[in-house]
Amino acid sequence: MMMLEVENATKMFGGFVAVNKVNLTVAEGETHAIIGPNGAGKTTLFNVVSGLITPEEGSVTFRGKKLNKMRPHDIVNVGMARSFQRVNIFPRKTVFENVQVALLVHAKLHFNPFRQAAKLYHDEGMELLALVNLEDEADRRAGELAYGRQKQLELAVALAANPKLLLLDEPTAGMSISETKASIALINEIVEKRNLTLLFTEHDMNVVFEIADRISVLHHGEIIATGLPDEVRDNEEVKRIYLGKE
Repeated sequence: MMMLEVENATKMFGGFVAVNKVNLTVAEGETHAIIGPNGAGKTTLFNVVSGLITPEEGSVTFRGKKLNKMRPHDIVNVGMARSFQRVNIFPRKTVFENVQVALLVHAKLHFNPFRQAAKLYHDEGMELLALVNLEDEADRRAGELAYGRQKQLELAVALAANPKLLLLDEPTAGMSISETKASIALINEIVEKRNLTLLFTEHDMNVVFEIADRISVLHHGEIIATGLPDEVRDNEEVKRIYLGKE
């Protein structure tokens, strides 16, 4: 069963075509990587899939449901969550409060003026923090965490929506080698524990070829290759355009 189907997605900014008639499928339970040079259109494609921007053409279907014209928070409610290249957390709130806010929003309790939120979803929030190894940091301000730990918190916030499909936009960007190894091990563990389908962009080819079941290569807004890691690694066009080999 296909979890995600993108058909002929096209997005333009003025006269610049950022995503050009992209076709992409992600099977249920698959870990699928999208790679490409800077400016290839990876984040724009993620923004189209997650509803942050509307394509001029094409469609996005998630678990058989068309997502065109759906708002991002409605897309989250049907089972898709994402992270961003830049950490997207509340730095002045505690680590626990960041996750708690996400849980309250998902439960649609954030606008109830008659409910005290302080004690709501405590156990659920701590369970999510334990999942990303942050339970000991629960009372610390999120902005005080090291960068890699902030990315772990952002992952917990995404998981608060209990997604079926998780979109991670360059999850190891800006991390040291040791942080990258720890982050990838954590992501693999969570994907397995929660039976998630994973779609991610990544600049670190070691990470891509280590964990991806399939890889799609984006160049100038177009998919130029999709296949198993070995197939993509041996693709002559990919070698020439992206991997820098003749």
